Amino acid sequence: MQRHTTLIPLSQEHQRLLFVCRYLKKDAAPYEGFPLETDAKLAYIVKVFQEVMVPHIQKEEYLFELCLGKNEEIDTLINELTREHSLISRMYSALTDTTDMIDAMDLLARSLEEHIRKEERVFFEKVQELLPQVLEQINWE
Repeated sequence: MQRHTTLIPLSQEHQRLLFVCRYLKKDAAPYEGFPLETDAKLAYIVKVFQEVMVPHIQKEEYLFELCLGKNEEIDTLINELTREHSLISRMYSALTDTTDMIDAMDLLARSLEEHIRKEERVFFEKVQELLPQVLEQINWE
């Protein structure tokens, strides 16, 4: 199904975040211009979380709020995704407290990737199919 125009900005942010996930994994291939040192990766994830992830989650939670209470299946998904947002935020916050930064970044990357895939392949598809009227009332600007 083609992505609804309202969801395109969220999908574009997901693409950037999926790159971050690939970069943070233990078995990450080197990317030109992106250092593989742990401290550099941490600095990068902090920057991305502040610039992309925080506003992205705020947009998604606004979308969740508009969709909630209109369809039981979508409500269940929203509850799962909201819990995952909290878990991912806690994982991010705990990065500086961990003794094994590499494993912690890998776990964060894999969890975030799985979460994004669920939003893209399940939630967005369901909302487009079942609640197109909600998407029509959203203007991100």
